[in-house]
Amino acid sequence: MSQPQNLDLAQVLRDFALSIVRDSPQGSLSRTSAATLSLLDRFGPQRITTLADRESVSQPAMTGLVQRLEASGLVTRRIDPDDGRAALIQITPTGTEVLTERRRRHDDAITARIAHLSPGDRAALAAAATAIVNLTESHVL
Repeated sequence: MSQPQNLDLAQVLRDFALSIVRDSPQGSLSRTSAATLSLLDRFGPQRITTLADRESVSQPAMTGLVQRLEASGLVTRRIDPDDGRAALIQITPTGTEVLTERRRRHDDAITARIAHLSPGDRAALAAAATAIVNLTESHVL
């Protein structure tokens, strides 16, 4: 495959992210379920409105998702100590186990793809790792 003269970095990163999502094993969790569990794992308990905003879904859609995750034992609700009318959603130990297994499967799929690259391409990716981490973390809750 030939490379375009002027790579559009945003397009390259978007295509990369989408290819990883599409090609990675999904298991029993939807992408939004996994992303929601990941947010809870990374940032701790969150309100449904925060989760909905972060995942770009409506509050009713997130409420339904949280209900399904709760019924599966992957999250629990507790009263928000700052506002007794609201609930905080938190990941359970079972949710953490399911998320860890999903991440392992994704890591295996990505590692297999990287193994097919030339040593030079692998070195280029390694050299870009810090910039990719900074890009990933530039937008947090």
